[in-house]
Amino acid sequence: MSTTSFDELGLRPEVLRAVTEAGYTTPTPIQAQAIPVVLAGRDVMGGAQTGTGKTAGFGLPILSRLMAHSNTSPSPARHPVRALILTPTRELAIQVEESIKEYGKHTGLRSTVVYGGVDIKQQLPIVRAGVEILVATPGRLLDHIEQKSVNLGQVEVFVLDEADRMLDMGFIPDIKRIMALLPKQRQNLLFSATFSNDIKKLADELLNKPQLIEVARRNSATETVTQSVYKVQQEGKRGLLEHIVRSRDVWQVLCFVRTKHGASRLARQLEKDGLATSAIHGDKTQQARLEALQAFKEGKLQVLVATDVAARGLDIDDLPLVINYELPHVPEDYVHRIGRTGRAGAKGEAIAFVDPAEEKHLAEIEKMLKMKIMVATAEGFDPDRAPRDRAPERRREERGARHGSERPTPRREAPRESRRPTADEREAAYAKNPDQPLTAAATTPRAAPATTAGRARAGFRQREVPALLKKRVLPEPEKV
Repeated sequence: MSTTSFDELGLRPEVLRAVTEAGYTTPTPIQAQAIPVVLAGRDVMGGAQTGTGKTAGFGLPILSRLMAHSNTSPSPARHPVRALILTPTRELAIQVEESIKEYGKHTGLRSTVVYGGVDIKQQLPIVRAGVEILVATPGRLLDHIEQKSVNLGQVEVFVLDEADRMLDMGFIPDIKRIMALLPKQRQNLLFSATFSNDIKKLADELLNKPQLIEVARRNSATETVTQSVYKVQQEGKRGLLEHIVRSRDVWQVLCFVRTKHGASRLARQLEKDGLATSAIHGDKTQQARLEALQAFKEGKLQVLVATDVAARGLDIDDLPLVINYELPHVPEDYVHRIGRTGRAGAKGEAIAFVDPAEEKHLAEIEKMLKMKIMVATAEGFDPDRAPRDRAPERRREERGARHGSERPTPRREAPRESRRPTADEREAAYAKNPDQPLTAAATTPRAAPATTAGRARAGFRQREVPALLKKRVLPEPEKV
């Protein structure tokens, strides 16, 4: 399809006005193909690399379709939920709703977003006042359903965004519970950057004769992102990261790690190294995550350390660099991570730090991408003089000790508790050396001899045995 303008796609004038004000001129391939199909009311299974405009691909036609019944009545009954959009993460939910609000500012349609991590009482008044478009994460939506603040009986369009991530995060049972509450007659849209056999199975259950729209090779990274690999030991990664950031004088570097603890620890270390750094992960409060993201978007941070909670839904204009400090275990997550840069046709760069233990993950990623990633070296980087992360070394020592190699340094035992020496002990110590003051050794509790006789000779009192516990000795019978 060779569409060159949004005007040719059949969108309502109010929606086109918002698109023009947002600075959009030419639709992306996924938008050009998906918008007419969604406007026609058909089910869609859409796939494209992250950052290519999937949100507008379903958001613009949904707004155009729902405008037929828009109104300005204050009654909540006049504003039922007519479009439901489910996303896997809070960040993606917030981003999608911001886009919907921007695209629909001239339509009169109400929208809001609900997600976990914040008090549900803050969301109840907005939802109960009535909204036509609801963006939600599955868990919090079920909370609202239990609170009877949301009714899904009039939903006309159901959107499942980033379906593969939903599957990875174990949301499928929740999604099926939600689907059971929806009207049977509805339009279903499933969008994802990657497809798998499990996603196809889910699509078979959700979609009705869908139109398959794929604008790029499946499970591939966008061509606008330059990828490279640096081979480095785990304990040298921190020094290499600092070298790249300082030598390039770059701000807004998004750095991915695997664990929440690892994200917090690396952020603290980089702060000590003098880099403006923060971290976001699942254990952070929603307010802390939003503040960190806002500071990162405003260019106040050089490095934002994140787990895969930020692999979806983090949309930053002209993000220059993504670093995979640790490779993900799931190859598809690599695509989503590096998709934070090079968005909407812009140029971007993605670097991966790979130690010997991660070579297998790199091989899986290259197999999925059907390409070899270029191996690079950092000019001017001396790993012997750079800051080193000692934690991996300590973990290796502990693993070696468990397998019989060199033992870790034993912990120092706490000193034994002293007691006041008896009169006999003080007299014996004085008789042995009248000029030597009583030492701590004399106050150390004596170890009890192992045998009863030894205990008696050493003067240890024998505890009395209760009569009921003593062994009864029966008298021998008299001989007749």
